[in-house]
Amino acid sequence: MTVRQTTLENGLRVVSHTMDAVETVSVGVFIDAGTRNEPVEINGVAHLLEHMAFKGTKRRSALEIVAEIEEVGGHLNAYTSREHTAYYAKVLKEDTPLAVDILADILQHSTFEPEELARERSVVLQEIGQAHDTPDDVVFDHFQATAFPDQPLGRPVLGDAERVRGMSREAIMGYMDEAYGAGSMVLSAAGMIEHDHLVALARHLFRDLPDRRPLGNETAAYRGGAHLENRELEQVHLTVGFPGVGMHDPDIYASTVMSALFGGGMSSRLFQEIRERRGLVYSIHSYCSCYSDCGLFGIYAGTGEEEIAELMPVLADEVRRLAGSLEEGEVRRARNQLKAGTLMSLESTSSRAEQLGEQMLVFGRPLPIDEIVARIDAVDVDAVRQVANRIFTGRPSLAAIGPLGRMMPYDGFAERLST
Repeated sequence: MTVRQTTLENGLRVVSHTMDAVETVSVGVFIDAGTRNEPVEINGVAHLLEHMAFKGTKRRSALEIVAEIEEVGGHLNAYTSREHTAYYAKVLKEDTPLAVDILADILQHSTFEPEELARERSVVLQEIGQAHDTPDDVVFDHFQATAFPDQPLGRPVLGDAERVRGMSREAIMGYMDEAYGAGSMVLSAAGMIEHDHLVALARHLFRDLPDRRPLGNETAAYRGGAHLENRELEQVHLTVGFPGVGMHDPDIYASTVMSALFGGGMSSRLFQEIRERRGLVYSIHSYCSCYSDCGLFGIYAGTGEEEIAELMPVLADEVRRLAGSLEEGEVRRARNQLKAGTLMSLESTSSRAEQLGEQMLVFGRPLPIDEIVARIDAVDVDAVRQVANRIFTGRPSLAAIGPLGRMMPYDGFAERLST
């Protein structure tokens, strides 16, 4: 395994993993800016910008951007998260220069034509409407807003319809000029790639990036509480959570192991007790959302109108008893799941390029696989017990959508967690 990194004169970081056994290359630009960096007045601008970057440059029309990449059998896409934005492509190895050229073009020379903006704004508004009509999607936005109310970290990635509808071309371009600087970007590639060649492409093609450093984040303050929305649905969609750990927290690996054993698979405690033994849900899982300075530990369940009455006290009991009933076998199984997932991801050029890009943004270096595996292996029963006692003592956040008439009140749920 050959992983190399270089920082260019303008501050752009370039990282690559050469994988000799494949015929493809995945390449992406990862940007240290997302929803958390938006002023409240233009919440949703990072996501709208991500859409608009594909809608034409000084050299290419919107059609030419996608046609050129598809002409060689490749594909091009992007995503926005709360702290990062990414643009990426996957191509055959000989088409790497084209992929890098297109990424450089859309990130430096997009024109944001008013006609294209009007069309794409309409598309994003439809996306917001679709999310609202998908309760098992939008419940996570309500959960986030309940955990971090009136803060950038609690705002939706898509933004709200009113702000997106009124967002101007100048606001989008102004945000791009501030956020998309060389010092806040990483060019990451994995596959049949030669690092020096990638550096040469980057030095030539990204020479017009502005000299900007990463935008700062407003300090997040977890609050907790409840968001309840009665709707005529077939299911109740429920998300419960607690203050978690950040990416730099020493407990991050222990919390990830805890999530895997608690609700990470079909052998997990939540799945076995709540779905298999009691039949209270169709789906249930736990997860960790880790940010640069904080995090959330969440549990999602989809259940019926009648079953919600039994589900919530059982869920509270499972949370409460976790720390005191851990067994070495389940901790070992969870560690093995995480290690297998980490090592299997090395077989995908796309996953590997994303890993490296995110690691460079968060840690400033690519993390050696041996280091990750060693830190997972170091998690024992005591470490999981310690992080469970730390996380589950926080004030819960709860978001629910659906027929909620038989649902346990928030105060009763919080009290049951603490007894």
